[in-house]
Amino acid sequence: MREEMKKRRHEAIAAAAYTLLAEKGYDGASMLSIAKMAKASNETLYRWYGDKQGLFRALVQDNAAQIADELGRAISRNDDPLQTLERVAPVFLNMLLGERAVLLNRAAASEPTGELGAALSANGRDVVQPLFKDVMMGVAMGDSAKAEMLTGAFLGLLVGDLQIKRVIGVAPVPTAAQIDARVTAGLYLFSKLVEK
Repeated sequence: MREEMKKRRHEAIAAAAYTLLAEKGYDGASMLSIAKMAKASNETLYRWYGDKQGLFRALVQDNAAQIADELGRAISRNDDPLQTLERVAPVFLNMLLGERAVLLNRAAASEPTGELGAALSANGRDVVQPLFKDVMMGVAMGDSAKAEMLTGAFLGLLVGDLQIKRVIGVAPVPTAAQIDARVTAGLYLFSKLVEK
């Protein structure tokens, strides 16, 4: 199958999976119902993803890919770390607080074995957070322990409890203005933290 056609098919499968996650939760979103909604064969889903957890992992990877790619490019170009944070922070917040990430987090939180939570961490947080740390190495002047601390501080200032509020349904999707205000405040506080 040509790569472009496979990509379009994957996007249709992902859209169907998210629709069913929203309507029925993880347990109610079967591979067969996802295949039917995406107008794909059940065999295709099993061949591409292995099982429902494999599809879940692919959704997490897709969701984290844009941030990982942007951070990776900035690191490889040796971009200014504070400018990188300024550029990437709104993209990161939009991803993290968007409907797709919320649905993935709700599915992971409701699954009793912890396997989805582990998949979410391994294919999302454990990919993105080390890249933030690599960006922070420039701020920390190569001190790995300091870069780790600064990464936690920056992400804490940026995200706070907004993600959990979204996941438990007490906060709506933030507007562009709210994202901009949160990024501005987070970057300002972070700059004060790292001032010499």
